[in-house]
Amino acid sequence: MIPILLALAFIAILFIIVVAGQPDEFTIKRSLNISAMPEKIFPHVNDLHQWREWSPWVKLDPNATPTFSGAAAGLGAAMAWAGNNKVGEGKMTIIESQPSQSIRFRLEFLKPMVATNIAEFTFKPEGNQTRVTWAMSGKNNLMGKIFGLFVNCDKMVGCQFEKGLASLQQVVG
Repeated sequence: MIPILLALAFIAILFIIVVAGQPDEFTIKRSLNISAMPEKIFPHVNDLHQWREWSPWVKLDPNATPTFSGAAAGLGAAMAWAGNNKVGEGKMTIIESQPSQSIRFRLEFLKPMVATNIAEFTFKPEGNQTRVTWAMSGKNNLMGKIFGLFVNCDKMVGCQFEKGLASLQQVVG
């Protein structure tokens, strides 16, 4: 009986050490060159009403209910959503908007896990194209660190960013 308890205690300590060793912060980032100038792409991201045209999460739950508040677009514009277990529930608010250059959002996730992160789009002209980068960063709390041991969040969210950027390219193309 004692050897089993010692083995379980050792496994628990090892698990705590592995979880504690996970990064305290994360960043997920994807980019795509889109054949349009920043001025043409920017409004599709800066106006949250237009996200239904290209957002990958709309395809995961077309019945999700968005609710808009604040400004019509740009700084202060906000969108809350409630959907299935693939999109969860939360709110995003534009906290910075520099025309045709960048947009920053505060993302507040309520379900399936509570978290607050920052997302950012940047638009860099490259010849007759624009390099659009979609990034999200935040802090890994204890649950995030444990979740990250079992799920590759960079791959899971990054895949959705890639789909969203490809859809955005189709919308502005």
